[in-house]
Amino acid sequence: MLRKIIKIDTEKCNGCGLCAEACHEGAIGMSGGKAVLLRDDYCDGLGDCLPVCPTGAISFEQREALEYNEIEVKKNMENKKVSNLPCGCPGTNAKALPVRSVEKTVVSEANPMTSQLRQWPVQIKLAPVNAGFFDGAKLLISADCAAYACGSFHEDFIKGKITLIGCPKLDEEDYAEKLTAIFSQNDIKSVTVVRMEVPCCGGIENAVVRALKDCGKMIPWQVVVMSVDGRVIE
Repeated sequence: MLRKIIKIDTEKCNGCGLCAEACHEGAIGMSGGKAVLLRDDYCDGLGDCLPVCPTGAISFEQREALEYNEIEVKKNMENKKVSNLPCGCPGTNAKALPVRSVEKTVVSEANPMTSQLRQWPVQIKLAPVNAGFFDGAKLLISADCAAYACGSFHEDFIKGKITLIGCPKLDEEDYAEKLTAIFSQNDIKSVTVVRMEVPCCGGIENAVVRALKDCGKMIPWQVVVMSVDGRVIE
């Protein structure tokens, strides 16, 4: 049928993911670092995505498209539905973060520190497997204690990478299955594991190793072991 539907200009798209976040029907996703219309029948043509696009990459067009399928959309939304955390924080609301070259937390005038975090969420168990920020990512998988031990953690490890953190002892779960899905379903360029020297931290390294073996891909990887006083010892 001929109807109004969104059109995405990939040349203008900067890959911020705000449109995918705003599309409650799940019609928009991220692929190759760009927003794409996943299914015509998920797009209601109302354009909630238009006002959030910072580059004007989204517009309407009149063309032949499948009829909006409200029943399938409701099923899709129900499948993706997740409850907010008890604190009210929407921890599974995946988004890319802008580069904050100006906004700095000044530790001292001589030593300004800038956050290098490039996405949200960061917890392994909360990160969506198919989040757009994984496409083409250099991935950092770190024990959550490491950032507290190393004062220059953002500059030394997070900068230029997509970051996932966890603690297998506190979470009491095996990350291998989730990481396998992330590795196999996304174009991951490399994996860096940062763990503490304590024995329990070996769980996060072991999960990554098993996921790399099971994902069916050859992904370059390395492990950095850190002492409790923040020194790289291996």
